[in-house]
Amino acid sequence: MKRLMYSGAGLLLIALAFLAFNLFAGLTLTNARLDLTEQKLYTISDGTKKILGELDEPINLYFFYSDKTAKDLVVLRNYARRVEEMLKAYERAADGRIRLHIIDPEPFSEDEDKAAEFGLQAVPLQQGGDQVYFGLAGTNGVDDTQIIPFFPLDQEEFLEYEISRLVQGLAKPERPVVGVLSGLQLNGGFDMMSRQPTPPWMVMEEVRQLFQIESLKADVDQIPDKVSVLLLVHPKNLPQQTLYAIDQFVLRGGKLLAFVDPWSEADSGMEMPGEPGGDKASDLAPLFKAWGLEMLPGKVLGDGANAMSVSMGEGRPPARHAAWLNLPRHSLDQGDVSTAGLENITVATAGILKPLDGARTRFIPLIQSSEYAMPFDAQRFGMLADPEELIRELKPTGERYTLAARISGPAGSAFPDGIEGRKDGLKSAENINVIAVADTDMLSDRMWVQVQDFFGQRVPQPWADNSGFAINALDNLAGSDALISVRSRGRFSRPFEVVEQLQRDAEVKFREQEQALQQRLADTEQKLASLQQNQDPAKALELTPEQQAALQQFVQEKLRIRKELREVRFQLNASIEDLGRTLKFINIALVPLLLTLGVLVLWLWRRRRA
Repeated sequence: MKRLMYSGAGLLLIALAFLAFNLFAGLTLTNARLDLTEQKLYTISDGTKKILGELDEPINLYFFYSDKTAKDLVVLRNYARRVEEMLKAYERAADGRIRLHIIDPEPFSEDEDKAAEFGLQAVPLQQGGDQVYFGLAGTNGVDDTQIIPFFPLDQEEFLEYEISRLVQGLAKPERPVVGVLSGLQLNGGFDMMSRQPTPPWMVMEEVRQLFQIESLKADVDQIPDKVSVLLLVHPKNLPQQTLYAIDQFVLRGGKLLAFVDPWSEADSGMEMPGEPGGDKASDLAPLFKAWGLEMLPGKVLGDGANAMSVSMGEGRPPARHAAWLNLPRHSLDQGDVSTAGLENITVATAGILKPLDGARTRFIPLIQSSEYAMPFDAQRFGMLADPEELIRELKPTGERYTLAARISGPAGSAFPDGIEGRKDGLKSAENINVIAVADTDMLSDRMWVQVQDFFGQRVPQPWADNSGFAINALDNLAGSDALISVRSRGRFSRPFEVVEQLQRDAEVKFREQEQALQQRLADTEQKLASLQQNQDPAKALELTPEQQAALQQFVQEKLRIRKELREVRFQLNASIEDLGRTLKFINIALVPLLLTLGVLVLWLWRRRRA
C-alpha cells in the first residue's frame, strides 16, 4: 500500500480523486455555504428570510458596479464583492422569486444609460475622469422601482437592512399610513401672542412627502386598521378610551413613535399650580408601565457637557443652558438605523426614560446624555430668568440618562380587564415595537432648522438632525416586524483595536501637552502685556530687558515642549512599529516554524512506532 502511495501511479490516482471530488462538488454542492465569520456576515438573517418567503411575484434586481473602472480601488472592490455575495444569497433564498442581474456599465454604453435612467449616482474618480457606479435598482411586476443610489462604505453594517428594505418596498409598494395624534399645532395654527397664523412644522412637511398622513382626534376610541405607524406628539390629558385604543393598537402589532415631555417649550399652555409641569407636561404613564418603562415624573434633564449657548438679548453675552442640549454623534446609538449616521440632535427641557425592574421588554437606549448630567425639577423652568443658574447648580451624578429608547418584546395590556363597554380586548402580545422620546421641542423648527422663503417656497436649511431621526424612526417602524428585526449587522472590516488604542493613548498625551503649551503661551502673553502697560508709547516697538527675558524664557519653553510633543509622536510610531514587527514574526516565521516542528515530531513518532 505504501509503495502504491509513493509511486507515480499512486500520485496519479490521488490527482484523479481530487479532480473527481471537485467536479462532484461543483455539480451537486453549488448552493452549499459555510460562513465562519464571527457575526455571520455572509448569512442572511431570519427576518430577511421571512420577507423573501412572503414574496408573491418575481422581483428583478440590477446590481450596477463599474468593475473595470474600479480595478485599482481595493477597498471598494472588497466591499463590492461582499455586496455581490449578499445579493446572491438573496437570490438563492428567494427560490426563483428574485432575478439578479450583475452589470458593469462601461462608459457611453447602453448599460450606463440604463443606470442613469434608474437614477443611480456615478462617483467621479478624479476631475474630468472616469466615473464609478456602485448601486442597486429593483423592479417588480407592475414596473415600480426602488433604488439604492450608491452603497456608502461607512454604512456597511446596514447593508442587509437596506437591501431587505428595497425588496419589501417592491413587494408592498403602497406608501405606509402614519396616524398623527398631537397636542401641539404640528399642521399650523394661530399664535395668540402675535395674532398671526403659524405655518406647519417643517418636520411634518417632510413626513408628508414619504408617508400618507391620517389625522386622529384626541378622543379617538379605535386606531384605524390601515394605520401602520402611530405618531404621538405631546399626548397630554388623553381620555381613557384613547389610551385604551393606543394600548390595543400596539398589542395587535401596530408600531408606535411617541414624543412625550415633562416641560414642553412649544406648548403655550400655562402651568397648573402644584403640578410638576402642569399643562406643559405630557406622559403615557399607564401604557409605559405596561411596556416596562417610565418617564421620571416632573424631572427635566440637565447636562453640562452638552449645554447649548442661547441668546440673552441685545447687549448681553450668550449663556449656556444646561437643559437645552446639543447631543453629538457619540450620544446616539450608531448601531440602530434610527440614529446611525446622524451627527447631532438638539433637545429642550427633555425628560428621562428608565426601564422598570422586572420588565419583560427590552429597553435599548437610542439617545443618551453625557456623564456630566443630573435631573432638575420641572417647576424650576417656570420662572427661570438666567440659564447660567442651572450650570452653577449642576451636580453631576456620573450617570448617563436616556432621552429616547426602543422598546420591544412581550408585553401585557395596561387594561387587562378592559374598559367600560369594551371587555373583549387583547390581554397581551408576544412582541411590541415602540420608540419613546422624552422631548417634543426637538420637532419644532427653532430647534433644528432655519426656514427661508424662496419665491413663495419654504426652503429648509437644517443645522441639526432632528428631522432625520424622526423620519428614520418612522421609516423603520413602517416596515414589517421581519424588517425591524434585521436592523444593523456587523462590519466586514475588522479594526486593529490594539493599534487604535495606542493611537488614542498617544493622542490624549498629545492633547494634554498641547493644552499645557497653549496655557503657558497665554500666561506669557499676559505677562508681556502687563510689562507694556507702563511703557512709553513712542518706544512701543522696543523691548525692555524684562520683556526680552520673558520672551527668551517663552521661546526656550516652547522649544522644550515641542521636543516633548515630538517624543510622544515618536513613541506612538515606535509602539506601532514594534507591534507590527511582532505580528510579522508570528505570521511569517513563528507559525511556519511551529508547523514544521509539528510535522517533524509526527514523522519521528511514526518512525519509532514502525
